[in-house]
Amino acid sequence: MSKFQFPKSIRSRPVYGTLTPRRGKSHLMIADAEGAEALLDLAQQDAEVFRTAHLIYIPKATGETYVEKLKALKPAQFYVGPSYEASVSRIRRVLSDAHMGLQVYLTGTEGLMGQAMNEAMTAGIPHQAIQTEHRGSVARRMQCVHCKGITEDVMTDPFQCTHCGLHLFVRDHYSRRLAAFQGVCIDAEDPGNIPEPVELYK
Repeated sequence: MSKFQFPKSIRSRPVYGTLTPRRGKSHLMIADAEGAEALLDLAQQDAEVFRTAHLIYIPKATGETYVEKLKALKPAQFYVGPSYEASVSRIRRVLSDAHMGLQVYLTGTEGLMGQAMNEAMTAGIPHQAIQTEHRGSVARRMQCVHCKGITEDVMTDPFQCTHCGLHLFVRDHYSRRLAAFQGVCIDAEDPGNIPEPVELYK
């Protein structure tokens, strides 16, 4: 299974649930990698929601593992994208064309869910109305608070900012506006005193 139980943390840290079918005229489902498993589980609860669903899937490292299984759910529209960046224009189009009653389901990595939720909120959907379920990698999307650069798929603490080179402490403080966790210089008061990086949640 690809589920992970995140430890309790500060209030700004996102909390994820389990996708459940909701009544609505249309459904937008966005998933990456092992997020496909959550959609397959959703289908076990009610396969009918897929008949009016626009499913956007980004396989990442899972390749073709889940593509045919998702296609077999017979969503109204099915798109497989090479990356989130390549898929975001489609997500924006679906949201801009949406009518009252659209149900939004996000599943997979935190980076995908955060960015897709940001798009949905920008389109006027309150974050409380958006379902999320984490599956797969626990890698984080991090923003350096010093240079404001974003580093994707951070797996160690501390990590080196890919933009300014500072070594950053991985904090649980999360910005919904930026869809990113915040990283702060770990050796600001004692330059050069940088702990050995450890894998997140180990």
